[in-house]
This record gives sequence, structure tokens and C-alpha cells, in this order.
Amino acid sequence: MEPYTYLLLDVGSLLGPLALSFDRRVAFFRSWKALFPAIAATALLFIVWDVYFTEMGVWGFNPDFLTGPSLLGLPLEECLFFFVVPYACVFVYEVIGSYFPAKENSQWSKSLAIALAIVLFMIGVWKWDHWYTGLTFLGTAALLLFNVFILKPAYLGKFWRGYFVSLIPFLIINGVLTALPVVWYNNDENLGIRITTIPIEDSIYLVWLLLMCVNIFEGLKTRSAKTRAVLSGLK
Repeated sequence: MEPYTYLLLDVGSLLGPLALSFDRRVAFFRSWKALFPAIAATALLFIVWDVYFTEMGVWGFNPDFLTGPSLLGLPLEECLFFFVVPYACVFVYEVIGSYFPAKENSQWSKSLAIALAIVLFMIGVWKWDHWYTGLTFLGTAALLLFNVFILKPAYLGKFWRGYFVSLIPFLIINGVLTALPVVWYNNDENLGIRITTIPIEDSIYLVWLLLMCVNIFEGLKTRSAKTRAVLSGLK
């Protein structure tokens, strides 16, 4: 079982959301046309970053828990992670919107984004010599501010609710990965603060990963809806 540990975690993370994608109320499968390009674009950025950081020794992988195949120096399982996690998290995001609809309080969602961005910016500048901390915190801060002041999405509150729910299974999976460890981290490149065995940066990393994917996903859905409206008007 050991060589399949990371692969089984990937598959296990995907099975539930994939099976429930055909739930009548959510009908998540109908969003695949917008979702898959959003995941692909997000994965491209983070895989390139992952390749670079792996080569730098910011983190690495224990071959005892891997099947062997690799892409650009990354284990196959790590590449799959960037497709599985966004799928599962966006699924949670959509389920929350369908089953627990709420009037979005734009003020609290903006305030949270701004406050977090300020804290991340200050720590990111202070710890710029720690590659994982610096890049993750500054990149996330920039994306949050872009959302608040430029993009101004109506779904920011929904994003935060989806993020906090997704954080629970994300930390469980990452807890297994870092406890065995399947993935190891160089503490010279992070704050050295851990949630059990998980670098605290991972929780911020998920904000960046998920928000970027949701931004693209929602943008593609909006464009598709506008196209359908135009075509309908021509009939």
C-alpha cells in the first residue's frame, strides 16, 4: 500500500465530489465546461511554481509513498493534486451556494479580505527571504486586493464560506501527507509554525489556489451566460 499512499489520497479526495456532482439540486456536472478550463489554468501556474520550489529544495517528496512516474521532476501524484483539490473545493463552494443560500454580506467579506491582505503583505515583506512564506503571502495578498478593488465580485462572501468548509478536509489530507511524511518542507523557507504537522502557509496557499480558480470559473460562467443570452435574442 505504501507506494500508492499519495495516489490513494488523491483518488479518495476526488471520489466523493465526483459522485455527488450529479446531485439534482447542485447538478455540478453542468458547470464542467467552465470548471475544467479554470482548473487547467490554475494548475498550470501552481505546477510551474511547484517544479521551481522542488528544485530549490523548499519542499520535496518521499519516494517510499509514490508510484514512481513523474512530470517535469514532480511526482505524478503531486500533479494530480492540482486538479483534484480545485475540483473538490469548487464543488464545496457550489454546494454551499445551492443548499445554504444566504444574502451575501459584501461588507464583511471585503473587510476580511482587506484585513487578511494587510497582514499577509506585512509578513510577506518581513519574511521575503523565506521563499514559501514570502511568495505565498504576497501573492495571496495581491489577489485579495485585486478582488476587492478591481474585480469586485458579488460572490466573495460565498467564496469565504466555501474556503472555510474546504479547509477542514484540506487540512486532514495535508495532515496525512506531512505526518508520514509523503511531503517534507524545509523550515528555512517558511515560518516554522505548524498546524499539527502542516506549515501554516498551506492554509494561505489554499486561499490563493481556490480564489484564483473561482475567479476564472465564475468569469467563464458569466461569459457563457451572456453568450447564451445574445444567441437567444437573435432567434
